[in-house]
Amino acid sequence: MLQVLERVLAQRPVQEVIVVDDGSTDATWEKLQSLGTNQRLKLVRHEKNQGKGAALRTGFRQATAPYVVVQDADLEYDPAEYFILLGPVLEGRADVVFGSRFSGAGAHRVLYFWHAVGNRLLTTLSNMATNLNVSDMETCYKLFRRDVLQKITISENRFGFEPEITAKVSKLNVRIYEVPISYYGRTYAEGKKIGWRDGFSAFRCIIKYNFFSRAPLR
Repeated sequence: MLQVLERVLAQRPVQEVIVVDDGSTDATWEKLQSLGTNQRLKLVRHEKNQGKGAALRTGFRQATAPYVVVQDADLEYDPAEYFILLGPVLEGRADVVFGSRFSGAGAHRVLYFWHAVGNRLLTTLSNMATNLNVSDMETCYKLFRRDVLQKITISENRFGFEPEITAKVSKLNVRIYEVPISYYGRTYAEGKKIGWRDGFSAFRCIIKYNFFSRAPLR
């Protein structure tokens, strides 16, 4: 966590970093307190673990900067590539930008074949439902204009956030772009948590938020 924070704070475009401790039990919160005062750093804690979607919902409410990007608490995604995500927005072309692990020539760690198959299947199903043509719906790196996020209510508490936010963004009249990013994936031994149950949950969310959800806006 501290290594990620150092990398994120080192990026010139970063105006604020909102850290949501989702009920950790490994002294993460205590370590965060040791950072002292940093005007760009805001710390929030959930008393109980609620999941990725819940943590992001809390973080989005706290955000005040004009652009918001999601960063996991590991270095599978490189904060040095924020400028790639920001490019289409700062050029006035985009309102939402997805960072794709499956396009371009960035470095990619070679890992699980069936994970890649599942990811592409879920992305295809999401595209069929939303009529978008993204190549990596499940990517962590999603950048939003904050005013776009303010129009959306996140309901999912866990990894269903990705198909939910994609479905709800697709229903807004916003410009969505995709840029290539690198990916330094982890193994399960290194702490990766997502599994096949999350894949079934993502499929449920694709159906729910594209065909049965009528209120994506606040």
